[in-house]
Amino acid sequence: MAPTIHLVRHAQAVHNLTTANQHMHDPPLTSFGEQQCRELSARFPHHSSIDLLVSSPLRRTMQTTLIAFKPELSRGVKYIALPEVQETSDLPCDTGSKLSVLKEEFKDQPVDFSLVPKDWDSKQGKWVANQEAIERRCCEARKWLKDRSEANIVVVTHGGLLHYLTEDWAGCKELQGTRWENCEFRSYRFEEGDNKNASLQETEESKSWRNETSKPLTKEEKTQLRETATKKRDEEGYEKATEV
Repeated sequence: MAPTIHLVRHAQAVHNLTTANQHMHDPPLTSFGEQQCRELSARFPHHSSIDLLVSSPLRRTMQTTLIAFKPELSRGVKYIALPEVQETSDLPCDTGSKLSVLKEEFKDQPVDFSLVPKDWDSKQGKWVANQEAIERRCCEARKWLKDRSEANIVVVTHGGLLHYLTEDWAGCKELQGTRWENCEFRSYRFEEGDNKNASLQETEESKSWRNETSKPLTKEEKTQLRETATKKRDEEGYEKATEV
């Protein structure tokens, strides 16, 4: 049986304070962000069932994972850095650090960097910041997660990337960048019979937890919403709509 995926947006980082800080390279969490992690840890209801931790290799997502999911790490749950779930834009704040820098910085932490290639932070080739490439990476990440043997997986990633990963753009067009709050979490299962795209569907328990009562969108409505939201993200400079 395919695993249940618990998606988490990272806690507040320095670049979340002001748009001027978006020019900071791979910024860390703020002290308030660290407190958000501790609060997330206290309210997260699935600690005992989690058997794999995954995060983007950016500082803020790794720091969120290490603080918020200490209960899992303390009992030896594996933690993998997955570059496919890095943030979408090529702004400095969304560009990761060199692999050698991360290995040195987190050398005393149980982070498995074996899936992170040396060019993961290049924002070129596979990692380019355009919508087609991001959708391919997210599909690859979903398939990788679906094929895992674990039953419950936490994935700590980024607000923009989460819309691509879930293929859910509801609310994104009204907000700047994302509908996901810092340290928000939602739970998903894979849609049955969808082996090509490995699409995710939010669980009813998760919807109830966050008081989500809106009517599910039709396929046509989802397509229209995606086109509107991705156009807005292109205009705001998060990602380009097509390859250049």
